[in-house]
Amino acid sequence: MGEERIETDTEKTPKSSPKLSLLPLIALIFYDVSGGPFGVEDSVRAGGGPLLSLLGFLIFPLFWSVPEALITAELATSFPENGGYVIWISSAFGPFWGFQEGFWKWFSGVMDNALYPVLFLDYLKHSFPIFNQSIARIPALLGITVSLTYLNYRGLHIVGFSAVLLAAFSLLPFVVMSVLSIPQIRPKQWLVVDFKKVDWRGYFNCMFWNLNYWDKASTLAGEVENPSKTFPKALFGAVLLVVCSYLIPLLAGTGALRTSSSEWGDGYFAEVGMLIGGVRLKWWIQAASAMSNLGLFEAEMSGDAFQLLGMSEMGMLPAIFASRSKYGTPTISILCSATGVIFLSWMSFQQILEFLNFLYAIGMLLEFAAFIKLRIHRPEMHRPYKVPLETFGATLLCLPPSALLVLVMCLASLRTYLVSTAVIAVGFILYPVLIHAKDRQWIRFDAQQPLQPKSAAVSDREVADEASVMLLPDRLNTKINQEGCEVLIEGKAE
Repeated sequence: MGEERIETDTEKTPKSSPKLSLLPLIALIFYDVSGGPFGVEDSVRAGGGPLLSLLGFLIFPLFWSVPEALITAELATSFPENGGYVIWISSAFGPFWGFQEGFWKWFSGVMDNALYPVLFLDYLKHSFPIFNQSIARIPALLGITVSLTYLNYRGLHIVGFSAVLLAAFSLLPFVVMSVLSIPQIRPKQWLVVDFKKVDWRGYFNCMFWNLNYWDKASTLAGEVENPSKTFPKALFGAVLLVVCSYLIPLLAGTGALRTSSSEWGDGYFAEVGMLIGGVRLKWWIQAASAMSNLGLFEAEMSGDAFQLLGMSEMGMLPAIFASRSKYGTPTISILCSATGVIFLSWMSFQQILEFLNFLYAIGMLLEFAAFIKLRIHRPEMHRPYKVPLETFGATLLCLPPSALLVLVMCLASLRTYLVSTAVIAVGFILYPVLIHAKDRQWIRFDAQQPLQPKSAAVSDREVADEASVMLLPDRLNTKINQEGCEVLIEGKAE
């Protein structure tokens, strides 16, 4: 019976894409988090000058990026399945909270993806003012979204290797700009700050947005080659790349120019390039912005789509979300995410930024709680990579980023509280509706146990407890890889 099940699943599975290796994964994480210095200009304006901006990108990574990357490395290698943090939360707190986490983070991700076509046009409008007008802006936003969605449909391996090339092209003009700025730099200009002009809400939102989403790549962990070794290396490599891509251009631009902090806004690096290196450098930075936003969009779209696929494979969403194209990509999940982007792209940069930060913060607090709970209640769980701290130290590691998350939420506007409350309410309602539809068989769901990833071996006791997930032993994982097929293990099989 088991052999027949294997053959049937193998026949139904479309041709899968090649697995992601180290360099493409670093590039995808880089684009999940950053994509380059595009969008960090607001930190200079909101910070009342260069000082707070530079200090922010030096200090925030230590208290935020590094802890989140470490926790992601441990949990992503412990649960190497598509779905990422949805599986972490489900194994710690049960399927209800796993679904809520997935809904919040997916909605936050779609909002984040709606920023990139907007940022792209914000850079172009400096040279093509027509993109300030709705008659050109709206068709351009639709065209960008449709084109990039199609590229994502063509395969994750294409997205990964494209991200490597895009990252190189996007960062190269800033290397040139930094070199050209050296004779003009006056270090005392880095110390300028006017506390009367500081917008703390805008400053923290800008810092937070430019340094979050380290956990996003975990949603496609099932598509990564040898995730237990590849994920930690990719995360740490991406942390260094992100911090350097922010600090070096900011040091060059703010140190070489004496422009007012109020002039620093979305797309201002193009003007910085012109003032330092001339018109050609300005155009190069604008072209790099276009390529960077393409990479940002593709990385976010991949994470959002494979998250929905993973939730479908766990039985949290209808089976249609797990259907794959001939390229191995989740077609319906991609279309669903793209539709959300189109509906949200009319909002302004700051509006989207604050909404997505609030939802993301709630989800991250739940992830930190799951990390600590799994350390306490599941100390025996197989962890191919483990944060080199005991449970008490791991708890302390979560405190600084948790405090930052609470601070970002406290600084939110009333409108953000209202919108976020509405989104949370929708998630609370949607879960029982889907359960009811599943019980009545109105919609087809593939998985019977929402918390049994394909690589999980469960005992009779663990099947009864939906909040418990164990990984396959290493020997069985090796055997599965050698056979080149999926082994579906039923909890009550003899």
